Amino acid sequence: MHRRSFLKNTAQAGVVYSALPLLSSLQRTAPYKLVLIGSGWWGMNILRSALQHGGCKLAAICDVDERQANAALMVINTLTSDKPKTYRDYRELLHKEKPEVVIVATPDHWHPLIAIAAMQQGAHVYVEKPICHTINEGKAMVKAARQYNRVVQVGTHRRVSPHNISGINFLKSGKAGKIGMVRAFVHYGGGEGKKVADESVPQGLNWDMWCGPAPLHPYNPTIHPKGFRQYLDYANGQLGDWGIHWMDQILWWTEEKYPRKVFSSANRFIKKDNTDAPDTQNVIFEFESFTATWEHRMYAGNEAEKSNVGCYFYGTEGTFHMGWLDGWTFYPSDKNKSIIHEAPVLHKPDDQNIPELWADFMQSVQQNHSPVCDIAIGQRSTNMSLLGMLSYKLGRSIEWDGEKQLIKNDEEANKLLQRKYRGEWEYPV
Repeated sequence: MHRRSFLKNTAQAGVVYSALPLLSSLQRTAPYKLVLIGSGWWGMNILRSALQHGGCKLAAICDVDERQANAALMVINTLTSDKPKTYRDYRELLHKEKPEVVIVATPDHWHPLIAIAAMQQGAHVYVEKPICHTINEGKAMVKAARQYNRVVQVGTHRRVSPHNISGINFLKSGKAGKIGMVRAFVHYGGGEGKKVADESVPQGLNWDMWCGPAPLHPYNPTIHPKGFRQYLDYANGQLGDWGIHWMDQILWWTEEKYPRKVFSSANRFIKKDNTDAPDTQNVIFEFESFTATWEHRMYAGNEAEKSNVGCYFYGTEGTFHMGWLDGWTFYPSDKNKSIIHEAPVLHKPDDQNIPELWADFMQSVQQNHSPVCDIAIGQRSTNMSLLGMLSYKLGRSIEWDGEKQLIKNDEEANKLLQRKYRGEWEYPV
Protein backbone atom coordinates (compact mmCIF):
# COMPACT_ATOMS: atom_id res chain seq x y z
CA MET A 1 0.00 0.00 0.00
CA HIS A 2 1.27 3.46 -0.83
CA ARG A 3 1.12 6.35 1.61
CA ARG A 4 -1.19 8.32 -0.66
CA SER A 5 -3.88 5.64 -0.79
CA PHE A 6 -3.69 5.07 2.96
CA LEU A 7 -3.99 8.76 3.76
CA LYS A 8 -6.95 9.04 1.45
CA ASN A 9 -8.79 6.51 3.60
CA THR A 10 -7.85 8.03 6.96
CA ALA A 11 -7.44 11.75 6.29
CA GLN A 12 -10.88 12.53 7.65
CA ALA A 13 -9.85 11.72 11.21
CA GLY A 14 -6.77 13.90 11.04
CA VAL A 15 -8.62 16.79 9.42
CA VAL A 16 -11.25 16.80 12.14
CA TYR A 17 -8.73 17.52 14.86
CA SER A 18 -6.27 19.64 12.91
CA ALA A 19 -9.15 21.97 12.04
CA LEU A 20 -10.53 22.22 15.55
CA PRO A 21 -9.16 25.71 16.29
CA LEU A 22 -11.28 26.98 13.38
CA LEU A 23 -14.54 25.67 14.83
CA SER A 24 -16.87 28.32 16.13
CA SER A 25 -19.20 25.78 17.78
CA LEU A 26 -21.80 27.14 20.20
CA GLN A 27 -21.03 30.70 21.22
CA ARG A 28 -22.18 32.43 24.38
CA THR A 29 -22.92 36.09 24.61
CA ALA A 30 -20.20 36.42 27.26
CA PRO A 31 -16.74 34.85 27.31
CA TYR A 32 -15.81 32.21 29.85
CA LYS A 33 -13.92 33.49 32.87
CA LEU A 34 -10.47 31.91 32.65
CA VAL A 35 -7.60 31.66 35.15
CA LEU A 36 -4.13 30.16 34.94
CA ILE A 37 -2.60 28.44 37.98
CA GLY A 38 1.10 27.84 37.41
CA SER A 39 2.54 30.43 35.02
CA GLY A 40 5.80 28.77 34.02
CA TRP A 41 6.96 27.66 30.59
CA TRP A 42 4.32 25.03 29.89
CA GLY A 43 1.49 26.90 31.57
CA MET A 44 2.17 29.81 29.24
CA ASN A 45 2.16 27.46 26.25
CA ILE A 46 -1.37 26.42 27.19
CA LEU A 47 -2.47 29.97 27.89
CA ARG A 48 -1.25 31.18 24.49
CA SER A 49 -3.42 28.59 22.80
CA ALA A 50 -6.39 29.51 24.98
CA LEU A 51 -6.10 33.21 24.19
CA GLN A 52 -5.55 32.60 20.49
CA HIS A 53 -8.60 30.35 20.38
CA GLY A 54 -10.86 33.02 21.87
CA GLY A 55 -14.05 32.68 23.87
CA CYS A 56 -12.39 33.28 27.24
CA LYS A 57 -11.48 36.37 29.25
CA LEU A 58 -8.34 35.99 31.36
CA ALA A 59 -9.31 37.10 34.85
CA ALA A 60 -6.25 36.09 36.88
CA ILE A 61 -3.05 34.13 37.11
CA CYS A 62 -1.64 32.46 40.20
CA ASP A 63 1.93 31.53 41.01
CA VAL A 64 3.90 31.07 44.22
CA ASP A 65 6.91 32.62 42.47
CA GLU A 66 6.56 36.35 41.82
CA ARG A 67 9.44 36.27 39.33
CA GLN A 68 7.62 33.72 37.23
CA ALA A 69 4.30 35.56 37.47
CA ASN A 70 5.89 38.89 36.48
CA ALA A 71 7.56 37.32 33.45
CA ALA A 72 4.24 35.77 32.46
CA LEU A 73 2.43 39.11 32.73
CA MET A 74 4.91 40.70 30.35
CA VAL A 75 4.07 38.07 27.75
CA ILE A 76 0.35 38.25 28.46
CA ASN A 77 0.39 41.99 27.75
CA THR A 78 1.51 41.20 24.21
CA LEU A 79 -1.24 38.61 23.69
CA THR A 80 -4.41 40.22 25.02
CA SER A 81 -5.97 43.44 26.26
CA ASP A 82 -7.21 41.53 29.33
CA LYS A 83 -5.72 42.75 32.59
CA PRO A 84 -5.51 39.71 34.85
CA LYS A 85 -5.10 39.99 38.60
CA THR A 86 -2.25 38.11 40.27
CA TYR A 87 -2.52 35.75 43.23
CA ARG A 88 -0.03 33.75 45.29
CA ASP A 89 -2.54 31.24 46.71
CA TYR A 90 -4.89 29.32 44.45
CA ARG A 91 -7.50 29.07 47.22
CA GLU A 92 -7.84 32.84 47.40
CA LEU A 93 -8.07 33.03 43.61
CA LEU A 94 -10.83 30.42 43.41
CA HIS A 95 -12.77 32.05 46.25
CA LYS A 96 -12.59 35.61 44.90
CA GLU A 97 -12.64 35.09 41.14
CA LYS A 98 -14.99 32.09 40.86
CA PRO A 99 -13.62 31.16 37.42
CA GLU A 100 -15.48 29.02 34.91
CA VAL A 101 -12.36 27.56 33.28
CA VAL A 102 -9.11 26.77 35.11
CA ILE A 103 -5.73 25.77 33.67
CA VAL A 104 -3.68 23.74 36.17
CA ALA A 105 -0.04 23.81 35.07
CA THR A 106 1.80 23.50 38.36
CA PRO A 107 4.39 20.84 39.27
CA ASP A 108 2.89 17.33 39.37
CA HIS A 109 2.42 17.03 43.12
CA TRP A 110 -0.03 19.96 43.12
CA HIS A 111 -2.32 18.81 40.28
CA PRO A 112 -4.88 16.83 42.33
CA LEU A 113 -5.62 19.33 45.10
CA ILE A 114 -5.91 22.33 42.77
CA ALA A 115 -7.94 20.53 40.10
CA ILE A 116 -10.39 19.12 42.66
CA ALA A 117 -10.76 22.49 44.39
CA ALA A 118 -11.50 24.11 41.02
CA MET A 119 -14.15 21.50 40.23
CA GLN A 120 -15.73 21.94 43.66
CA GLN A 121 -15.93 25.67 42.99
CA GLY A 122 -17.71 24.95 39.71
CA ALA A 123 -14.97 25.29 37.10
CA HIS A 124 -14.08 23.12 34.14
CA VAL A 125 -10.42 22.13 34.23
CA TYR A 126 -7.56 21.67 31.81
CA VAL A 127 -4.92 19.83 33.87
CA GLU A 128 -1.45 18.94 32.74
CA LYS A 129 -0.14 15.41 32.68
CA PRO A 130 0.64 13.38 34.67
CA ILE A 131 -2.57 14.09 36.51
CA CYS A 132 -1.22 13.08 39.91
CA HIS A 133 1.72 11.86 41.98
CA THR A 134 0.04 8.77 43.46
CA ILE A 135 -2.69 6.46 42.18
CA ASN A 136 -5.36 7.27 44.76
CA GLU A 137 -5.09 10.97 43.93
CA GLY A 138 -6.10 10.15 40.36
CA LYS A 139 -9.08 8.16 41.61
CA ALA A 140 -10.20 11.18 43.61
CA MET A 141 -9.88 13.45 40.55
CA VAL A 142 -12.10 11.20 38.43
CA LYS A 143 -14.60 10.96 41.27
CA ALA A 144 -14.73 14.75 41.61
CA ALA A 145 -15.19 15.29 37.87
CA ARG A 146 -18.18 12.96 37.86
CA GLN A 147 -19.62 14.22 41.15
CA TYR A 148 -19.53 17.87 40.07
CA ASN A 149 -20.27 17.14 36.40
CA ARG A 150 -17.23 19.08 35.19
CA VAL A 151 -15.34 18.73 31.93
CA VAL A 152 -11.72 17.85 32.70
CA GLN A 153 -9.22 17.70 29.86
CA VAL A 154 -5.75 16.19 30.41
CA GLY A 155 -2.82 17.69 28.51
CA THR A 156 -1.91 14.55 26.55
CA HIS A 157 -1.88 16.54 23.33
CA ARG A 158 -0.69 13.65 21.17
CA ARG A 159 -4.30 12.44 21.21
CA VAL A 160 -5.07 15.23 18.72
CA SER A 161 -1.84 15.23 16.70
CA PRO A 162 -2.78 14.41 13.08
CA HIS A 163 -0.05 11.80 12.60
CA ASN A 164 -0.92 10.11 15.91
CA ILE A 165 -4.57 9.92 14.93
CA SER A 166 -3.86 8.41 11.51
CA GLY A 167 -1.21 6.13 12.98
CA ILE A 168 -3.61 4.69 15.55
CA ASN A 169 -6.17 4.24 12.78
CA PHE A 170 -3.54 2.34 10.77
CA LEU A 171 -2.85 0.04 13.71
CA LYS A 172 -6.54 -0.50 14.50
CA SER A 173 -7.21 -1.32 10.85
CA GLY A 174 -5.02 -4.39 11.17
CA LYS A 175 -2.55 -3.33 8.48
CA ALA A 176 0.35 -4.10 10.83
CA GLY A 177 -1.14 -7.53 11.49
CA LYS A 178 -1.66 -9.00 14.93
CA ILE A 179 0.49 -7.14 17.43
CA GLY A 180 2.04 -9.13 20.27
CA MET A 181 4.51 -6.60 21.66
CA VAL A 182 4.91 -2.83 22.03
CA ARG A 183 8.18 -1.19 23.07
CA ALA A 184 7.97 2.39 24.32
CA PHE A 185 11.17 4.32 24.89
CA VAL A 186 12.81 7.69 25.45
CA HIS A 187 16.59 7.98 25.22
CA TYR A 188 18.36 11.29 25.62
CA GLY A 189 22.02 12.02 26.12
CA GLY A 190 23.50 13.63 29.20
CA GLY A 191 26.47 13.32 31.47
CA GLU A 192 26.91 12.50 35.12
CA GLY A 193 25.90 15.96 36.24
CA LYS A 194 27.20 17.47 39.44
CA LYS A 195 26.06 18.40 42.90
CA VAL A 196 24.64 21.89 43.33
CA ALA A 197 24.53 23.45 46.77
CA ASP A 198 21.26 24.41 48.41
CA GLU A 199 20.57 28.12 48.48
CA SER A 200 18.50 30.64 50.35
CA VAL A 201 14.98 30.88 49.03
CA PRO A 202 14.91 33.57 46.32
CA GLN A 203 13.00 36.73 47.12
CA GLY A 204 9.43 36.51 45.90
CA LEU A 205 9.21 32.70 46.08
CA ASN A 206 6.97 31.07 48.68
CA TRP A 207 8.94 27.84 48.93
CA ASP A 208 6.78 26.32 51.66
CA MET A 209 3.74 26.73 49.41
CA TRP A 210 5.65 25.44 46.38
CA CYS A 211 6.34 22.19 48.29
CA GLY A 212 2.76 22.19 49.57
CA PRO A 213 1.53 18.70 50.52
CA ALA A 214 4.88 17.13 49.54
CA PRO A 215 7.93 16.95 51.82
CA LEU A 216 9.67 20.26 52.50
CA HIS A 217 13.24 20.16 51.19
CA PRO A 218 15.77 22.99 51.33
CA TYR A 219 15.49 25.19 48.27
CA ASN A 220 17.75 24.13 45.42
CA PRO A 221 17.81 25.76 41.97
CA THR A 222 17.91 22.32 40.35
CA ILE A 223 14.37 21.68 41.65
CA HIS A 224 12.72 24.97 40.70
CA PRO A 225 12.25 26.14 38.09
CA LYS A 226 11.73 23.18 35.73
CA GLY A 227 13.94 20.54 37.38
CA PHE A 228 11.37 19.01 39.74
CA ARG A 229 10.51 16.05 37.50
CA GLN A 230 13.65 14.15 38.50
CA TYR A 231 12.90 14.50 42.23
CA LEU A 232 10.66 11.68 43.42
CA ASP A 233 8.96 13.68 46.17
CA TYR A 234 7.52 16.01 43.53
CA ALA A 235 7.20 13.85 40.41
CA ASN A 236 7.96 10.37 39.07
CA GLY A 237 11.06 10.78 36.96
CA GLN A 238 11.30 10.14 33.24
CA LEU A 239 8.58 7.49 33.29
CA GLY A 240 6.15 9.86 35.00
CA ASP A 241 7.06 12.75 32.71
CA TRP A 242 7.72 11.34 29.24
CA GLY A 243 6.36 7.87 29.78
CA ILE A 244 2.74 8.86 30.16
CA HIS A 245 2.61 10.11 26.55
CA TRP A 246 3.63 6.71 25.22
CA MET A 247 1.63 4.74 27.78
CA ASP A 248 -1.32 6.77 26.49
CA GLN A 249 -0.57 5.79 22.90
CA ILE A 250 -0.55 2.12 23.90
CA LEU A 251 -3.88 2.37 25.73
CA TRP A 252 -5.38 4.35 22.85
CA TRP A 253 -4.51 1.53 20.45
CA THR A 254 -5.59 -1.44 22.57
CA GLU A 255 -9.09 -2.33 23.76
CA GLU A 256 -7.63 -3.26 27.16
CA LYS A 257 -7.79 -0.59 29.85
CA TYR A 258 -4.88 -1.61 32.05
CA PRO A 259 -2.06 -4.14 32.47
CA ARG A 260 -2.51 -7.08 34.80
CA LYS A 261 1.13 -7.49 35.90
CA VAL A 262 3.98 -4.96 36.12
CA PHE A 263 7.66 -5.36 36.84
CA SER A 264 10.32 -2.65 36.81
CA SER A 265 14.08 -2.77 37.08
CA ALA A 266 15.71 0.63 37.53
CA ASN A 267 18.76 2.27 39.02
CA ARG A 268 21.06 5.27 39.03
CA PHE A 269 24.14 3.97 37.29
CA ILE A 270 25.48 7.23 35.90
CA LYS A 271 23.98 10.35 37.44
CA LYS A 272 25.87 12.01 40.29
CA ASP A 273 23.75 15.13 40.66
CA ASN A 274 21.14 16.16 43.24
CA THR A 275 18.25 14.24 41.69
CA ASP A 276 17.02 10.86 42.92
CA ALA A 277 14.96 9.48 40.00
CA PRO A 278 16.42 6.50 38.13
CA ASP A 279 18.63 7.33 35.15
CA THR A 280 18.07 3.83 33.72
CA GLN A 281 14.74 2.01 33.77
CA ASN A 282 13.02 -0.96 32.16
CA VAL A 283 9.39 -1.88 32.83
CA ILE A 284 7.40 -4.87 31.59
CA PHE A 285 3.62 -4.48 31.43
CA GLU A 286 1.78 -7.76 30.91
CA PHE A 287 -1.63 -7.38 29.25
CA GLU A 288 -4.05 -10.14 28.33
CA SER A 289 -3.23 -10.09 24.61
CA PHE A 290 0.23 -8.50 24.37
CA THR A 291 3.28 -7.36 26.30
CA ALA A 292 4.35 -3.71 26.54
CA THR A 293 7.74 -2.51 27.69
CA TRP A 294 9.17 0.85 28.65
CA GLU A 295 12.83 1.82 28.65
CA HIS A 296 14.73 5.03 29.23
CA ARG A 297 18.24 6.19 29.87
CA MET A 298 19.38 9.72 30.59
CA TYR A 299 23.04 9.60 29.65
CA ALA A 300 23.19 8.21 26.10
CA GLY A 301 21.08 9.01 23.08
CA ASN A 302 20.06 6.47 20.47
CA GLU A 303 22.42 6.51 17.53
CA ALA A 304 21.96 2.82 16.67
CA GLU A 305 18.24 3.02 15.80
CA LYS A 306 16.18 5.37 13.66
CA SER A 307 14.62 7.23 16.58
CA ASN A 308 15.22 7.98 20.24
CA VAL A 309 11.55 8.53 21.15
CA GLY A 310 8.25 6.73 20.63
CA CYS A 311 6.71 3.26 20.43
CA TYR A 312 7.49 0.30 18.23
CA PHE A 313 4.44 -1.86 17.60
CA TYR A 314 5.60 -5.32 16.48
CA GLY A 315 3.00 -7.03 14.29
CA THR A 316 2.82 -10.06 12.05
CA GLU A 317 2.76 -7.81 8.96
CA GLY A 318 5.62 -5.55 10.02
CA THR A 319 6.92 -3.04 12.55
CA PHE A 320 5.19 0.30 13.14
CA HIS A 321 7.01 3.21 14.78
CA MET A 322 4.86 5.90 16.35
CA GLY A 323 7.18 8.84 16.77
CA TRP A 324 7.13 12.52 17.55
CA LEU A 325 9.25 14.85 15.42
CA ASP A 326 9.61 12.13 12.81
CA GLY A 327 5.91 11.26 12.50
CA TRP A 328 5.10 7.58 12.01
CA THR A 329 6.60 4.90 9.82
CA PHE A 330 5.55 1.34 8.92
CA TYR A 331 8.22 -1.17 7.90
CA PRO A 332 6.52 -4.12 6.16
CA SER A 333 7.76 -7.66 6.79
CA ASP A 334 7.39 -8.26 3.06
CA LYS A 335 10.48 -6.66 1.52
CA ASN A 336 8.61 -6.27 -1.77
CA LYS A 337 6.25 -3.76 -0.17
CA SER A 338 7.11 -0.09 0.27
CA ILE A 339 7.75 1.59 3.59
CA ILE A 340 4.85 3.89 4.55
CA HIS A 341 5.53 7.18 6.28
CA GLU A 342 3.56 10.17 7.49
CA ALA A 343 5.24 13.38 8.62
CA PRO A 344 3.99 15.24 11.70
CA VAL A 345 2.07 18.52 11.79
CA LEU A 346 3.21 20.30 14.95
CA HIS A 347 3.18 23.84 16.34
CA LYS A 348 6.22 25.87 17.26
CA PRO A 349 8.03 26.72 19.40
CA ASP A 350 7.69 23.43 21.28
CA ASP A 351 6.46 21.03 18.58
CA GLN A 352 3.10 20.20 20.10
CA ASN A 353 -0.63 20.28 19.32
CA ILE A 354 -2.04 22.24 22.24
CA PRO A 355 -4.28 24.45 20.04
CA GLU A 356 -6.21 21.40 18.83
CA LEU A 357 -6.52 20.02 22.36
CA TRP A 358 -7.71 23.36 23.76
CA ALA A 359 -10.28 23.66 20.98
CA ASP A 360 -11.61 20.19 21.81
CA PHE A 361 -11.76 21.17 25.48
CA MET A 362 -13.75 24.34 24.82
CA GLN A 363 -16.10 22.55 22.44
CA SER A 364 -16.69 19.93 25.16
CA VAL A 365 -17.44 22.66 27.70
CA GLN A 366 -19.85 24.38 25.32
CA GLN A 367 -21.64 21.20 24.31
CA ASN A 368 -21.37 19.39 27.67
CA HIS A 369 -19.71 16.18 26.51
CA SER A 370 -16.52 14.31 27.34
CA PRO A 371 -13.31 15.69 25.84
CA VAL A 372 -10.89 13.62 23.80
CA CYS A 373 -8.48 13.39 26.78
CA ASP A 374 -11.07 12.98 29.52
CA ILE A 375 -9.78 12.68 33.08
CA ALA A 376 -10.56 8.94 33.18
CA ILE A 377 -8.41 8.39 30.08
CA GLY A 378 -5.62 10.48 31.59
CA GLN A 379 -5.87 8.56 34.84
CA ARG A 380 -5.40 5.18 33.18
CA SER A 381 -2.36 6.43 31.26
CA THR A 382 -0.90 8.03 34.38
CA ASN A 383 -1.54 4.81 36.31
CA MET A 384 0.68 2.82 33.97
CA SER A 385 3.59 5.12 34.74
CA LEU A 386 2.83 5.14 38.46
CA LEU A 387 2.60 1.34 38.58
CA GLY A 388 6.02 1.09 36.95
CA MET A 389 7.46 3.43 39.55
CA LEU A 390 5.68 1.57 42.34
CA SER A 391 7.24 -1.73 41.25
CA TYR A 392 10.64 -0.04 41.14
CA LYS A 393 10.25 1.27 44.69
CA LEU A 394 9.12 -2.15 45.96
CA GLY A 395 11.81 -4.04 44.07
CA ARG A 396 9.38 -6.69 42.84
CA SER A 397 6.54 -7.35 40.41
CA ILE A 398 2.94 -6.49 41.21
CA GLU A 399 -0.45 -7.79 40.07
CA TRP A 400 -2.90 -4.99 39.30
CA ASP A 401 -6.68 -5.23 39.66
CA GLY A 402 -7.68 -2.42 37.35
CA GLU A 403 -11.37 -2.57 38.21
CA LYS A 404 -10.84 -2.24 41.95
CA GLN A 405 -7.65 -0.18 41.44
CA LEU A 406 -5.79 -2.24 44.00
CA ILE A 407 -2.70 -4.42 43.95
CA LYS A 408 -3.63 -8.03 44.52
CA ASN A 409 -2.57 -9.74 47.74
CA ASP A 410 0.08 -7.16 48.62
CA GLU A 411 -0.64 -4.97 51.64
CA GLU A 412 2.77 -3.31 51.49
CA ALA A 413 2.29 -2.31 47.86
CA ASN A 414 -1.21 -0.95 48.46
CA LYS A 415 0.19 1.41 51.07
CA LEU A 416 2.10 3.11 48.24
CA LEU A 417 -1.10 3.97 46.37
CA GLN A 418 -1.09 7.18 48.38
CA ARG A 419 1.20 9.06 50.72
CA LYS A 420 0.87 11.14 53.83
CA TYR A 421 0.46 14.83 53.14
CA ARG A 422 2.44 17.44 54.97
CA GLY A 423 1.06 20.04 57.35
CA GLU A 424 -2.41 21.45 56.76
CA TRP A 425 -3.04 19.59 53.51
CA GLU A 426 -5.58 16.78 53.49
CA TYR A 427 -5.37 13.87 51.07
CA PRO A 428 -8.28 13.88 48.57
CA VAL A 429 -10.81 11.07 48.72
